[in-house]
Amino acid sequence: MSDLPTFDDVKRAAVRLSGVAIRTPLLTNVALDEAVGARVFIKPETLQRTGSFKFRGAYNRLSQIAEGDRAKGVVAWSSGNHAQGVAAAGKLFGIPTRIVMPSDAPAIKVERTRRSGAEVIFYDRVKDDREAIGRAIAEQHGSVIVPPYDDPFIIAGQGTVGLEIAEDAAQIGLALDAVLVPVGGGGLIGGSSLALRELSPLTKIFSIEPEGFDDHRRSLIAHQRLRNERIDGSICDALMAPMPGELTFAINDKHLAGGFAVSDAEVKEAMRFAFAELKLVVESGGAVALAALLTGRVDVGGQIVAIVLSGGNVDPAFFSEILTAD
Repeated sequence: MSDLPTFDDVKRAAVRLSGVAIRTPLLTNVALDEAVGARVFIKPETLQRTGSFKFRGAYNRLSQIAEGDRAKGVVAWSSGNHAQGVAAAGKLFGIPTRIVMPSDAPAIKVERTRRSGAEVIFYDRVKDDREAIGRAIAEQHGSVIVPPYDDPFIIAGQGTVGLEIAEDAAQIGLALDAVLVPVGGGGLIGGSSLALRELSPLTKIFSIEPEGFDDHRRSLIAHQRLRNERIDGSICDALMAPMPGELTFAINDKHLAGGFAVSDAEVKEAMRFAFAELKLVVESGGAVALAALLTGRVDVGGQIVAIVLSGGNVDPAFFSEILTAD
């Protein structure tokens, strides 16, 4: 594979993932359609293996490691969802996994990463360089590094989300006007855009991020990668990448129609809506696209749109606080 993945790479990833990853459905909800004045299709990656889309890319990447190299293991850095995806894929392939995670990662993500047999190494999100820590560990053990988004096989694996959206919409005879995708480093939306541009070229693709971490929104305007000024301070722990990935932005700058940002308060309201009306548990980072719809941040009146709920790994105590807040 070249540095930048292609639509063919997404299709090959789909073959590898068939029977392993869950082909999550496109759901509809009358209450949501009425609330936003549009026909909305929901891609619930909350129901994916490990509770987020991240398993797709992790499995696709680990499938490329030669059997003779697997005993040396892999190293990844993640706030939690990529960690779980890599750990679960490693368990399936019999590959030892070491994951560098922030000390403030949600407990449920740490516990489930360890449950799949991974060794977790903590770092301070503010003071430490997680990539430097991960690279040192990889060098020590001769391990393969599995980045969270800036890797062609990771991007292609995540792109199967967009492939399934396009295929399932076409199967019921619908042309999507827009797709809204949560964005951290840009792997999910980048890979998905490869499939959507090929199969649904008139569909507009929008990145949705937390306020203060809208590096993609700003970078798309500037047509160059811009860094966030903050490194913490959002409830959306999964979407606090410092800046767009080099590979992901090379794709996204060509394919995306723009980006939007939502506040923590708006994300919380979306999580409550998802629980009450969609009957889905969605983590904060996974709810940003829904928040953008409910607030009218993205004008979709009268349109046919799809949103991705990218993950559902939320600590029970934190989720309870959100549900019971006045």
